[in-house]
Order: sequence, then C-alpha cells, then structure tokens
Amino acid sequence: QVQLVESGGGLVQPGGSLRLSCAASGSIFSIDAMGWYRRSPGKQRELVAEITSGGSINYADSVKGRFTISRDNVKNTVRLQMNSLKPEDTAVYYCNAAHWVARTRFDDWGQGTQVTVSS
Repeated sequence: QVQLVESGGGLVQPGGSLRLSCAASGSIFSIDAMGWYRRSPGKQRELVAEITSGGSINYADSVKGRFTISRDNVKNTVRLQMNSLKPEDTAVYYCNAAHWVARTRFDDWGQGTQVTVSS
C-alpha cells in the first residue's frame, strides 16, 4: 500500500495560480502512475492529470494549457501547477497512485485538499 500526503491548495482569485504537492511513501516501488483527481460539489470525481513512470502525461481537456503535472521519481513526489484558475476549478483535489496487476488497476488516495477559486 502507498501512503500519500498532499500539501498546497487554498483560496485564490480567478486568474491566479496555486501549486499542489503530493509525497508518496510505503510500497512506492509498485507505483505505475501518479496523478490528481478532483471532486466538485454534486459531481463525480474526475481525472485532472496523470503521469506514468515512463513520463507519459494525460490531462483533462478542461485544464489543458493551464495545468502542468510533474513527477520526481527520486523524491517520490508529484506536483500540479495550476495557472489561470477559474471558479469551475473549485473542488477537493486528491492525489492518486496507481499500479496494475495483470489488467487490474489498484488505486491509493490522499486525504484531499480544498481548492477554492473565488473573488
């Protein structure tokens, strides 16, 4: 199992920037991908960005060009730089670590950090 601790988040005005960080510990050798998901009130949790061990990156269409995900495989951290934030980016953001066994995906989650974009 992987333990994930998030930091960052908070309140920011529209157009502003925030950076989220996530540190992984535990069975880190098993991690195939790390990423960020978010859940807005009344909505299901959705993928924001994900990066694999090989460096492949996937972004949600809604954040492309505004958010940047990066990963440090030595420090076992993943970061999400969020620029040009919009009110619709308001959500609880969750760090995720995923690994596959055969064709089955297993996920570990952080506790979540609130991001609020409001004037």
